[in-house]
Amino acid sequence: MGGRGTDVAREASSIVLLDDDFGSIVRAVRLGRRIYDNLRKAMGFIFAVHVPIAGLAILPLLFGLPILFGPMDIAFLEMIIDPVCSLVFEAETEEDDVMSRPPRPPDQPLFSGALIGWSLVQGTFAFALVAVIYVVALSRGMPEEEVRALAFFSLVLAIVSLIFVNRSFSASLITALRRPNVAFGWVLLAVPVMLSLTLLFSPVSALFRFGPLHLDDLALTFGAGVLVLVFLEALKFIWRRRLSYSSQSRGTRFGYRQL
Repeated sequence: MGGRGTDVAREASSIVLLDDDFGSIVRAVRLGRRIYDNLRKAMGFIFAVHVPIAGLAILPLLFGLPILFGPMDIAFLEMIIDPVCSLVFEAETEEDDVMSRPPRPPDQPLFSGALIGWSLVQGTFAFALVAVIYVVALSRGMPEEEVRALAFFSLVLAIVSLIFVNRSFSASLITALRRPNVAFGWVLLAVPVMLSLTLLFSPVSALFRFGPLHLDDLALTFGAGVLVLVFLEALKFIWRRRLSYSSQSRGTRFGYRQL
């Protein structure tokens, strides 16, 4: 005990309770597990989100297509990604099962192979969907500036969907939405405002080299974001159920090692 214990006891102890309350151990474990979870969510998101960005940067170079990303596009994307990693995931509340899991093995890596695989699945699907929109729009003769705007808007909305998907590894989307996260609310408010500026304000559109988008184009970009969200949420549910079944069939406890 930090308050009533002797100096010798404090020096020899592995844990010193400053408030002399054993309940502090439980609160510290709860806080540590929440921080650990949020670190992994942020790492999974940042790995996933750079797969479509890298893919869409390389795709035009490989096939001689119009370049998608300029300096302003990259800066815009980083203005979304960086606050999400540093603010949104840091502010995530704890998972419902945070104190019911068995202790994780001390040698378990923070960025596991399963988490890398799940991030690759997310990023690859988002990349494939935006790439299809980009290539099909070019093949139908849409002007280059409009194609660039269409693909960029689709990518940004897919990134927003990836934020939703990575807010929780174990809970459903509905459960995650019920958790308060003020930082995420500000991101959801800022993204449409910033996208509207790039589309409606001529000097900004010229910087991004964007052409005008019609209502059907905007509906397509919104549909792309919704499709990423629905598909990955469904896949996450199947992933979780299969791992739970396999763990039970081996006679082991189902912990949190799947992601």
